[in-house]
Amino acid sequence: MFQVKFLEQYCKGCGFCVAFCPRKIIALAAHTNDQGYNPATVTDAARCNGCGICALMCPHVVIEVLEGGAA
Repeated sequence: MFQVKFLEQYCKGCGFCVAFCPRKIIALAAHTNDQGYNPATVTDAARCNGCGICALMCPHVVIEVLEGGAA
């Protein structure tokens, strides 16, 4: 199992991780962060295969993919 962690307070909601996730398990949240952006969030963590494409595509380096238990 993999855990995808977002530094939500720094996410600018660009959507690159959403667009490039091969499993389509990342979406922009309905709420906004302190900067006024809709941050990215994982919608189905159990389906994550830990590929790390989301983290590679993030221009603001706010995503970390960890192997291990749930958040």
